[in-house]
Amino acid sequence: MKKPLPVLMALAHLSGLAGLLGMAGCGAADEGAEVGTEVAVHVGTVTRQTLRAWVTAYGVVEPEPPGVHSTAGARVSAATPGVVTAVACVEGQRVAEGQLLFQLDPRAADVAAAKARLAVEYARTTLERQRKLIDVEGTSRRQLLDAEQALAAAQADLEAAETQQAFLRVVAPTSGTIARIAVKVGDGVDLATTLAEIVDLSRLVVSAGVPSAELGPLRVGQPAEVQGEAGASPLGGAVASVRPEVDPATGTALVRVSVPARSGLRPGQLVSVRIASEERENRLTVPVESVVKDAQGREVIALVEDGQAKQLPVKVGLRDAGRVEVEGEGLREGLSVVTEGAYALPAETKVRVLSP
Repeated sequence: MKKPLPVLMALAHLSGLAGLLGMAGCGAADEGAEVGTEVAVHVGTVTRQTLRAWVTAYGVVEPEPPGVHSTAGARVSAATPGVVTAVACVEGQRVAEGQLLFQLDPRAADVAAAKARLAVEYARTTLERQRKLIDVEGTSRRQLLDAEQALAAAQADLEAAETQQAFLRVVAPTSGTIARIAVKVGDGVDLATTLAEIVDLSRLVVSAGVPSAELGPLRVGQPAEVQGEAGASPLGGAVASVRPEVDPATGTALVRVSVPARSGLRPGQLVSVRIASEERENRLTVPVESVVKDAQGREVIALVEDGQAKQLPVKVGLRDAGRVEVEGEGLREGLSVVTEGAYALPAETKVRVLSP
């Protein structure tokens, strides 16, 4: 019996569709057979280096306080009351010890000194005359002695008058830079008046408050870094002093860190400091991102050898500059360790190392 043409066309269509589905199924099966467990990862290297533990704090730049050396800062004041008649310095000026900074009104002192000089000259002339007369027995030993005493008194008065003149000349007590001038011409001053402040910019320290919990390992002489302006390279320094008592209001103790001579820092500037409280040399380290936790909560790294990554439990130590100290069985310098892709990586799996 012949089948109608539409039926034959329908059967042919179904047969072709079944063939296509079969081919697709085979392709899917073949593709599934080609899928492996290879994982793409980035790697780093196990290296030996020195690591440091850091204590970070914030502080203010100040002149070096008095101690073994003289103070690096000084307040300038007058040795006698008076009126300022001249200011011989400007803020920011570098001055030397003994350089004139201020002049107080000298008129009264100048008059007194002039009178004292005249008195000295008169007393000296009188003494010379008495010495000549004594040689010819024209005077008495008593008159000669009185003349000598009169000259000594006149000279003492002159010294006092000249000292008063010197007091009216206010000079720099130390070398440094004028940080502030507090008076102007015409101001009256006394012994308690601060005329100016001088700072030796080559002898600065950072005074920082360090929390009491972090004070234990700090010692004088430990290396430190001072960070001034954002983006600038840190400056090398060292711990200069650690104050033993803690401020109960802040829970911190004052720690001073030395600053290099030509640091470019200025008194009053707010900076951060890092103090190396501990140093460990020649330690095995890996990048910090290579240390992850496995399903049991252990810290592990994934070592890569012959295209396969194997997890290794490790004991971690100091972290510094993107590296972390690690200890583990069979761990040695030069091995490759997974960095990116280590998280949730199986204990053992094939890996493909990607270019950096």
